[in-house]
Amino acid sequence: MNNEKTDTDLLDGGRKLPLVEDFYTIQGEGFHAGKPAYFIRLGGCDVGCRWCDAKYTWNPRLYPPVGIERIVGRATGCPARAIVITGGEPLLYPLGPLTGILRERGLEIFLETSGSHPFSGCFDWVCLSPKRQQPPLEEAYARADELKVIVEREEDFDWAEQNARRVRRSCRLYLQPEWSVAERMMPRIVEYAKEHPAWSISIQSHKYMRIP
Repeated sequence: MNNEKTDTDLLDGGRKLPLVEDFYTIQGEGFHAGKPAYFIRLGGCDVGCRWCDAKYTWNPRLYPPVGIERIVGRATGCPARAIVITGGEPLLYPLGPLTGILRERGLEIFLETSGSHPFSGCFDWVCLSPKRQQPPLEEAYARADELKVIVEREEDFDWAEQNARRVRRSCRLYLQPEWSVAERMMPRIVEYAKEHPAWSISIQSHKYMRIP
């Protein structure tokens, strides 16, 4: 894992960002699953989940900074009215300039984050996915519209409840099986949700649909 973010000087205050990829697809997880959305994936992550399916994003130095005007131009060139900013860990970077322009264009802006870095930018929806090895900052709990906890083993249910106690009452709660153990863990997750109906189940439906 490379835990360094792109040099601040190269980002020009957030007017450039280390873009890994951007593409139009269907949101596959959580509250907005099934919704057409334009994804903006940024490079760099210092959380380092062993089961991460986007490890190629971890080293931001592989992705030279790209001007946000170019990113916005591609995003507004597709029919989607929803934008998902993800990573890596997107809050490593100043997101105010990017989200400001997207909002001016009338787009909905969704953030997917571990919450382990200070917030910047404006968002219509925040999906917080907390990780044990680098827990969220307190402000992340206050900003979360959706709490999505990845379940790999039995003790992750306790971790989920610890985080659920810290988010707002209006925050939606989701348990999502880690992909490599989904078949084994899904029966237990189903039973847990039935026993604790505040939780809903999220699956990585984009993988079943075989889309990005």
